[in-house]
Amino acid sequence: MKYLLFALLLMPVAASADQDADFLAAREAFRVGDEARLEKIAERMKNSPFEPYVTYYQLHLQLDARNRAPIKEFLSRPDDTPVIDQLRGEWLKQLARKQQWDEFTAEYPRLLESDDEMVCYALQARRINNENLVLQEVRSLWFNGKGQPDSCVTLFEAALAAGVISEQDVWQRVHLALEANNIALAKQLSVRLSAPRRLPAGTLESASIHPERYLQKVKLAKANEGQRLVALFALLRLAKQTPQLAYRQWGRLADFFDKDEQHYFYGWLAYEAARNLDERALIWFRAAGDIQLNDAQLAWRTRAALRAQNWHEVWASIASMSPRQQHEGAWRYWKARAWKTLGREEDAQELFTELSREYNFYGQLAAEELGSSPAAGMMSVSYQPTSAEIDTMLAQPAMQRTLALYQMGLRTEAAKEWSWVVRKLDDKQLLVASEIASRNEMYDRSIHAADRTMRLHDFNLRYPAPYRDTLQGRIRENNLEEAWVYGLMRQESRFVTQAKSDAGAAGLMQIMPATARWVAKRLGMRDYRKALISQLETNLKLGTYYMKNVLSSLDNNPVLASAAYNAGPARARQWRAEKPLEGAIYVESIPFDETRDYVKKVLSNTVYYAKLFDQSTLSLKQRLGTIAGKSSED
Repeated sequence: MKYLLFALLLMPVAASADQDADFLAAREAFRVGDEARLEKIAERMKNSPFEPYVTYYQLHLQLDARNRAPIKEFLSRPDDTPVIDQLRGEWLKQLARKQQWDEFTAEYPRLLESDDEMVCYALQARRINNENLVLQEVRSLWFNGKGQPDSCVTLFEAALAAGVISEQDVWQRVHLALEANNIALAKQLSVRLSAPRRLPAGTLESASIHPERYLQKVKLAKANEGQRLVALFALLRLAKQTPQLAYRQWGRLADFFDKDEQHYFYGWLAYEAARNLDERALIWFRAAGDIQLNDAQLAWRTRAALRAQNWHEVWASIASMSPRQQHEGAWRYWKARAWKTLGREEDAQELFTELSREYNFYGQLAAEELGSSPAAGMMSVSYQPTSAEIDTMLAQPAMQRTLALYQMGLRTEAAKEWSWVVRKLDDKQLLVASEIASRNEMYDRSIHAADRTMRLHDFNLRYPAPYRDTLQGRIRENNLEEAWVYGLMRQESRFVTQAKSDAGAAGLMQIMPATARWVAKRLGMRDYRKALISQLETNLKLGTYYMKNVLSSLDNNPVLASAAYNAGPARARQWRAEKPLEGAIYVESIPFDETRDYVKKVLSNTVYYAKLFDQSTLSLKQRLGTIAGKSSED
């Protein structure tokens, strides 16, 4: 830790272990609102890198004070720490709630991190001088199925009163609310609709919770638009459970709906069918006619076409997307593949060439389509930071704060400070920061900085391989490919030994407690207890055994095994097609967003690690291979 020690030497004498203790004490005093104790600690930390935090704590507790000079002085500082902008946001909201718009307008342009509540407060401030223009902007915020902050509601009321937001707009937002299963919002909006469109009271809950039961009892012979919409809502809820059940109910009820409503239903039925990997999805998408599909529906229409190997439909679906969605790596790659299959070789080559410059899953696949290695040249480091550059960055209070926060175990605060530090850095500075983080074993932050470079790259920093000595025995013991193990760990934990997910997965290999107990029992670890799950050697022992277990149970296929490690072996099997399927298409059509992204990154990481370790020349496409069709066991 020589660089951390060097950073600490740059601080005043008081800034050492005592400084850490003072900072933690100030943090606790702030939590309980002890202003007197904060005042005493602040005196001792005047020259500390943590002084901005202590000052923030004090000012946050005094936002209502009549003397605003200290707040304005703090906000006038250079923004070298996120707590300055954090206080700015809190103070702006305070000003807005008190409708002190002159002060709000003066300070708001300096705000760097905003949110929906703040955006609407800013519109309120502008509305004073430009009512019509602001209400038009407000309308663009209206079309959202989620609830909005109170600061937006005030503006919506004005836009509704002025007729800028029409009843048709309200009707459209009711649809969005029901699609998001936001029953509370749908009810609030319903009262603004004319009688034929008003949702029948007391029916939404039963339509949501027991859709099949509701549909069996509903009478639609003389139903108005509102009643039919609730029935459609029930059908969509049922389709989310099982598309086949929804389609069966639709057979009884379809004639009660007009053409637009029928198309609307088929669009959502097809979407849910595609996510369930139901081969009828494309048929139902066609039944939706020319209805405008949203981004999620178009993505799954494309995935359904991929699984059906219908390349014209793949192209047509992508062509229907907005320019923004089409620019996503996935759709650029599959559009190029469709063009190549359909004989538009030059267009495909152009897209592949553009995409191949990106260091990610689709960039690798595009490079391979062009016959080149996506990892070519990655071993040569294009820039090596000098000692002087490292020392200069270590002298910055922001970097000292980040290192100290990390060492105190305050990883959330450290990550925020780090992101603030690196947000304006150029490629050279990013590699300096990455090198400092790596030498201090902050591998997640090192990867974060190295991943951001645009022209200068160091793949040893992007793809670090710590703990190799500890891991070698486990890899040999389980006959695993080292590059795959590291590819998975990089995605799971970014090599943070104490990482813990919201679901409870822990350690470098993010093992769930139940999985850890099962593996420990299989290995005969009589002394295993939950507290050991994050311990380095135990975590690696349990994780590598489980990797081998899922790999062996899934045809020794790393694509299926990676999916299984994240979502479970049963799901990995269920996602197979009836016939053999290209591995890239299998991955693209994984129904869970998290797992789909996870598998792509694990396999992409594996290719880079294999190159760094000089262990394999297998391409990404070779690794993805072909996924065998379902067996009777599946």
